[in-house]
Amino acid sequence: MTQKGSMKPVKKSKAEEPELEPLCCCEYIDRNGEKNHVAACLCDCQDLDEGCDRWITCKSVQPETCERIMDTISDRLRIPWLRGAKKVNISIVPPLILLPIFLRVASWHFLLGVVVLTSLPVLALWYYYLTHRRKEQTLFFLSLGLFSLGYMYYVFLQEVVPKGHVGPTQLALLTCGLFLILLALYRAKKNPGYLRNPASNDRSLGSSQIECLNRKGQEKSKGFLGTDTSGSLNNRTLKDDLKGSSRVLAGSPTKVKEDWCAKCQLVRPARAWHCRICGICVRRMDHHCVCCVGESNHQAFILALSIFLLTSVYGITLTLDTICRDRSVFTALFYCPGVYANYSSALCFTCVWYSVIITAGMAYIFLIQLINISYNVTEREVQQALRQKTGRRLLCGLIVDTGQYNRGFLRNWHQFSTLGTHPFHHPAEDIV
Repeated sequence: MTQKGSMKPVKKSKAEEPELEPLCCCEYIDRNGEKNHVAACLCDCQDLDEGCDRWITCKSVQPETCERIMDTISDRLRIPWLRGAKKVNISIVPPLILLPIFLRVASWHFLLGVVVLTSLPVLALWYYYLTHRRKEQTLFFLSLGLFSLGYMYYVFLQEVVPKGHVGPTQLALLTCGLFLILLALYRAKKNPGYLRNPASNDRSLGSSQIECLNRKGQEKSKGFLGTDTSGSLNNRTLKDDLKGSSRVLAGSPTKVKEDWCAKCQLVRPARAWHCRICGICVRRMDHHCVCCVGESNHQAFILALSIFLLTSVYGITLTLDTICRDRSVFTALFYCPGVYANYSSALCFTCVWYSVIITAGMAYIFLIQLINISYNVTEREVQQALRQKTGRRLLCGLIVDTGQYNRGFLRNWHQFSTLGTHPFHHPAEDIV
């Protein structure tokens, strides 16, 4: 009996041995928890077969089927790696493939260039609207930005430098600017100032706030304000420690909801908002584009924009001086005769216009950021003021001054220059 009992664990360990075997470079564990191989990427896919059959027979494909197909493709799109194949985010693939194709097609003729360069921003904005509405995280725009920088630099080295009009010093300056952009982007991609769950004392306060948010009626709201003899919010010491929060609690329950994040289960400080894309609250959140911009990385974001604008304008100037030497930069941008006679110069001219479009968009964002910093408002506060029709608006809404945090031009910029260096204590009237 003892021998039989002792044999059972041995059998279990032998049965578990295949699961503990290390994966080779082409194997992986799929979303169903089963071992799979990268060579079987198109095998045994019922959703893909069904979608192809309906497409061949001219029948409509259900949205649920399309989502399952995309999930299957994203799960099977992998590259061989040590100890198992690594998943490749499908959103980074389109820029790597489509951008060189579109730019080279646009170099064939002037009209093709107009059509392609007009459609690219439209497609990018449509994809932004689609992902922003679905609250999805995507690496498409980060991949597009980084690959655009790399591809423009590659075209510059292959087509512009060999013409002999760019010196070593100019090339070194452009290369240095490119590396500084990457360093600033790396710094901007770090923690923007995420708010974590508070300590145990704060959690007890949060639980009482949740109960009060679920209450209705005047008597319950009075109990929330601490007029009863019982209750955790009746403690004067706690009220002194969280003065800003208690001032919010003294208002109506609708104002309390603005300061309490039900998803993160915490009391947000002034100017903190919940990022729908990241799924977490960010301290002094400004906006979310390729990354979430908040208190800790706002300066790096502005630095990346400024370096990008200087480097891009410098690269555009060098390229136009090379392919249109007898004209000024602004004139050559709109009138450069004979540029499409040579495919090399046509590709350079197309890349210049693509860079101009991207630079114009970044310059607009940079201008808006400078205006917001000067008035000490964030983009999130500007959008809220425009929706609620509050604050002072100038130049058709280009300048929005909420008046809540504006302390003057110099003090506003001084506060921005000290973001992230030390905790900034807001006055009581600044609590949202």
